[in-house]
Amino acid sequence: MALKQLIEVQATSPATLLPVSVIVAARNEASNLPRCLESLRSVGEVYVVDSGSTDATVEIARSYQAKVVQFHYQGGWPKKRQWAMDTLPLAYDWVFLVDADEALTPELAEEIKQAIQNPHIAGYSVALQMYFLGRRLRHCGASFYKLSLFRRGKGHYECRLRDQDTSMCDMEVHEHVVVQGQSGRLRHPLVHHNVESLSRYIQKHDEYSNWEARVLLEGETNPGGLQPTLFGSQAQRRRWLKTRFYRLPGSPLLLFLYRYIFRLGLLDGVPGLIYCGFQAMQMFHTKAKIYELRTKRT
Repeated sequence: MALKQLIEVQATSPATLLPVSVIVAARNEASNLPRCLESLRSVGEVYVVDSGSTDATVEIARSYQAKVVQFHYQGGWPKKRQWAMDTLPLAYDWVFLVDADEALTPELAEEIKQAIQNPHIAGYSVALQMYFLGRRLRHCGASFYKLSLFRRGKGHYECRLRDQDTSMCDMEVHEHVVVQGQSGRLRHPLVHHNVESLSRYIQKHDEYSNWEARVLLEGETNPGGLQPTLFGSQAQRRRWLKTRFYRLPGSPLLLFLYRYIFRLGLLDGVPGLIYCGFQAMQMFHTKAKIYELRTKRT
């Protein structure tokens, strides 16, 4: 065996694998998936949970030796990632949720390897290092934490709305994982490539605004979920602020000014301008759909 091949075998031997089960939710992610799965070569197992992709998503996943399963959403609850957590025969005690447009760095992998040795922690929040239109967004208020690493059986998605349909996206959008036990934060981020094309970005966020309009209009049914509060975690603060911000007249314009001026999105160049504009436009779409839903019920 050549020296290079020997090194590759040793690098991915069971003794050196990161002992976590990764779940990657995907649908038509052929352009993002190679980068994602290449970064996950050092983990114990990878499941790609597909939803009938019409591109090369499944073939790409199998070429990286990922385990591919199909999820056929019929509406309601659970959605894709919770279904995967409830159904798949996961081999490891820790679950790591990774989106198809995200990538694990060697620094984060090493930190995870150390962090999961702590017997007192049930889950960890991981920051996102955001890239948009090929540029890293250092401003715009684009970076945030999400709880995506947790002990198997100790984490579950909150159900914010049980009555859902296929127009509202087949996987969890702004639901959060809630863990039973103490949680912590990791220092190193996941790399998040937020957009493969603006057309795809708009298509996905159209579904997201359908979902958000229903949640904001009908209220939440998640007594065991993440409770909005100004003095809680980052996710709780963001939810508390969002529910109040939507009530303000002209809130899409205010959101744009907040991200682009106050959070210095203008320093991120044209990608920063487009990102801030799209964030404000999604809020406008959501508010418009809330109005539409109300008029249909009168």
